[in-house]
Amino acid sequence: MNVTCDFLVIGAGPAGMAAAATAARLGLSTVLVDEQATLGWQIYRQVEGRGDNPPGVSHLDWVRGAALAAEFRASGAAYQSGTQVWQLDKDRKVYVTDGTKAACIVARRVFIATGAMERPVPLPGWTLPGVMTVGAAQIRYKTSQWVPQDGAWLAGSGPLVWLYAAQVLEAGGRIAGILDTAPPANTARALRHTMGALRNWATVQRGRALQQRVRAAGVAVYKHVSALEAKGDGQLSSVRYCINGQWHEKPASLLLLHQGVVPHAHATLSLDAAHRWDERQRCFAPVVDAWGNLSVDGYAAAGDCAGIVGAEASALQGRLAALEGARALGVIDATQRDAQAAPVRAALLRHLPIRPFLDALFAPRASLFEPADDVLVCRCESVTARQIRDAVALGCVGPNQMKAYTRCGMGPCQGRMCGLAATEIIARTRNVSPSEIGLFHVRPPLKPLSLSEFAALAEG
Repeated sequence: MNVTCDFLVIGAGPAGMAAAATAARLGLSTVLVDEQATLGWQIYRQVEGRGDNPPGVSHLDWVRGAALAAEFRASGAAYQSGTQVWQLDKDRKVYVTDGTKAACIVARRVFIATGAMERPVPLPGWTLPGVMTVGAAQIRYKTSQWVPQDGAWLAGSGPLVWLYAAQVLEAGGRIAGILDTAPPANTARALRHTMGALRNWATVQRGRALQQRVRAAGVAVYKHVSALEAKGDGQLSSVRYCINGQWHEKPASLLLLHQGVVPHAHATLSLDAAHRWDERQRCFAPVVDAWGNLSVDGYAAAGDCAGIVGAEASALQGRLAALEGARALGVIDATQRDAQAAPVRAALLRHLPIRPFLDALFAPRASLFEPADDVLVCRCESVTARQIRDAVALGCVGPNQMKAYTRCGMGPCQGRMCGLAATEIIARTRNVSPSEIGLFHVRPPLKPLSLSEFAALAEG
């Protein structure tokens, strides 16, 4: 069934829940759609189904997520879970499916809050069974309380590595070791932003506490890992890593990779909205103003999908976007918007100063963006790094032309898993900035859609 509303929110994470609750409070007919079955997206996943307030490392996230979910539930906003957005039009027609039937939602304002995704970094053996991302493992933990046991290794860099390690240990799991790939120079770069870190000292303390908890449990931490390989014949059997030019190999039954997160920008890319290259976070993000407005009229984006800011700042940015939406639709005027936004902006200024410190401290190692020739980059179409480099040598200048040369990015994931890596490889091969290369053009459907789902549109 087709739907009309004032304010449509895509994504039920912190930004989406906060925006929807704020918009509904202001009197806008509000609809929140999300592909997951429950509120919370990734960081607050299963927040309504976890019963009593959990202790330990999950406590703070549960408190924040539960409060946002309760506020949203009380707001009166409509909620469509298990709903996948597969096309966005510039006239604010948003096409969705529940897995059986497609429908169209016509909105006066659309707010995109699709959050972040883990940065895909191709390396030898990353397609082997037994290799997955830390984020994927955390999803299993939050949905089923599954944690790894013997032979599990974490490899990469970023706060999520330490958070997940602490969650595993608290839940009775085991970790064989952590392979820290952050280069030594990161610490010196991060210290230049010490003042920002001090303004968010509680966040720094929480990070240090997680690391201390993991180390106190006896988990081996190997620093300055410069290269990684997953080894095995049809199944992961060991992890090979290099430190100071020396290679080492350890038996492994599970290897969890993580190199930070980047904006999940497929929706904004599909609108042909303006995007920018963020050198500090090494990713593309949509261009937004102080209220989250995109370059496409009637659309806004905020939270991690518009640049990595963290869960608390994402919720605040969502509220600002809702206030702007109410102003644009004539529910409040600019003076009322600014007055209500003032305390939100003040709170936002308390959360953002730490970002340069964290971005520098956990910046991925540059060599990770230069995979060996035989490493598979595009998993859908089985395209290797060498094939991409060979295409550049033949005159290919960017990722969209790359599709014609190699079919890279033309599989079901539409470049989610290979797009950023392909851009990095092309840029380094051509010796230019990724900002000159760009990303794949994204076309509908954003996710695979069956003919029966599509045919249901005729009913409307």
